[in-house]
Amino acid sequence: MNTSFGTLKNYIVAKKIISGDQFDILAEKAQSSNTSIVDLLIAQDGISEVDMRKAQAELLGVPFVDLSEEKIDLKALEKIPEPVAKKHKIIAFCISDSELHVAVLDTGNLGLFDSIEKTTKMRVVLHIATSNGIQNALENYRKSLGVEFDEIIKKPDSSIQDQLKEATDQLSGTNVSKEASSDELKKIAEDLPIIKIVDTLISHAIFQKASDIHIEPEEDSLIIRYRVDGILHDVMTLPKNVGPGVTVRIKVLADLRLDEKRLPQDGRFKKQVEGQDISFRVSTLPTYFGEKVVVRVLREDSHSLSLEALGFHGIGLEHIHKALGQKTGMILVSGPTGSGKTTTLYTMLDILNTTDVNISTVEDPIEYQVDRINQTQVRSDIGLTFASGLRSLLRQDPDILMVGEIRDTETAELAVNASLTGHLVLSTIHTNSAAGVIPRMTDMGIETFLIASTLRTITAQRLVRTLCESKEQYFLSDSEKAELAKLADLDRILEIMKKEKIVGPEAGWESIPFYKPIPTEDCESGYEGRVGIHEVLNVDDAMRELISGGGTQAQIEEQSKKDGMITMLEDGIIKAVQGITTTQEVLRVISD
Repeated sequence: MNTSFGTLKNYIVAKKIISGDQFDILAEKAQSSNTSIVDLLIAQDGISEVDMRKAQAELLGVPFVDLSEEKIDLKALEKIPEPVAKKHKIIAFCISDSELHVAVLDTGNLGLFDSIEKTTKMRVVLHIATSNGIQNALENYRKSLGVEFDEIIKKPDSSIQDQLKEATDQLSGTNVSKEASSDELKKIAEDLPIIKIVDTLISHAIFQKASDIHIEPEEDSLIIRYRVDGILHDVMTLPKNVGPGVTVRIKVLADLRLDEKRLPQDGRFKKQVEGQDISFRVSTLPTYFGEKVVVRVLREDSHSLSLEALGFHGIGLEHIHKALGQKTGMILVSGPTGSGKTTTLYTMLDILNTTDVNISTVEDPIEYQVDRINQTQVRSDIGLTFASGLRSLLRQDPDILMVGEIRDTETAELAVNASLTGHLVLSTIHTNSAAGVIPRMTDMGIETFLIASTLRTITAQRLVRTLCESKEQYFLSDSEKAELAKLADLDRILEIMKKEKIVGPEAGWESIPFYKPIPTEDCESGYEGRVGIHEVLNVDDAMRELISGGGTQAQIEEQSKKDGMITMLEDGIIKAVQGITTTQEVLRVISD
């Protein structure tokens, strides 16, 4: 559905916009640089984009739309997720009957339009718009959350206002019995506008790729925050009276007790949004001004990753694959909360999940449900702890066991014993480094000879934000190099990069580029997404001897580096050289 060069040339020459020879020069340039001829024409002095786009629309037989004069329909806008709209410069601006009216610059992306029709189950009607018009219209994604809530909450509709007032009155009432209160609360949670508010919060969180939704009651307002790429952002302040209804609606979805406001509760629910299967993990906590709710967003396909996609490479990746090939022993993943330990474990389980093994897990909570793996949820309130669950799993004839976390002596002892008696055990543990796992286990009362004989590998990790495509290259100044050298062994890092062929054999730090983020309208912070930086400690014969002899954490780390371990800081600097992240981001995360 693109305009042919010949047709466009005839039109342009007939309109006396440019000469035929000038057009031929631009056409040749467009073909050699794989650039749109229309974009090259617009770049010429004296040619208005509006006139050019109108000409393009006339030749293609599609309408031209001036988006500056259109009121963008938010229901239409939501039909195309923000990342898709920004990437392809496409805006859905109007819905009529079963048609979705879409403004574009390039009408040739038939695969995209077909995908939108299948997803929305609507016929796509194309319109040509200017690049400025589309760019300005994209701002509606940023504004739409506030606008939607204004329409839901501030709309001069007495029924909506009455519902919110009724919800507040009933939720704060003290003269209602528990049984009656629970029924009333459920009724409120199933009425508008509460459903609209919660659905809007969830859909925008998914569009913005948030990992968590924080709903925090204050004295006079309700604060909504999203965690995106590990960092919390305020996204909306709602009226105080909306809070109780929102909390109740989420409790209904997560099957929690509606009349219990004094104790924390945990639950989960599933939802399909824009064709994606999404799980939501809900936690409520009583605070001074009301119940705070945190909703963890878990994309069901996000655990189907490879170790390489998580950021593992080189000798560390080799050690992990070797350990996963063992029938017995322990593989531990360490790091603070939110460092991606569970995702790493699930990725390892995905590699191990074949038809000839029995895999059982005991988790708190179960983050993802995986086919052919027997997953058990910890229930401390009824005595089902990590330790008791693991003890029961050992009677289930398992080949591979995954324990969500080793947090006490009993669990540690059972995990060690399981690995000694013919099982491969995977688990997480809270330490700041891979070498720190050894003293942590000895603190739990595990004998050093047992640690040495069962451990196969220990992985420590953090998550760093990744750079967008818009980034600026720079080279280290002498002062920057000196500062970095205080934190890391630059000679060692250079040797590792040459060995892995990340840089050439003759490269020096003066010729190795680093990168800075460049914020753009498509990527506001200059970062999008996260990747792991890791250190993988391999337990070989020399390491076993050191552990059995009571070696200190410093000695263990020194020995592991002699054996080729890349530390997290070194891994981060290597990823900064590769243009994946920045040294500033690595140092921020390591210092945290």
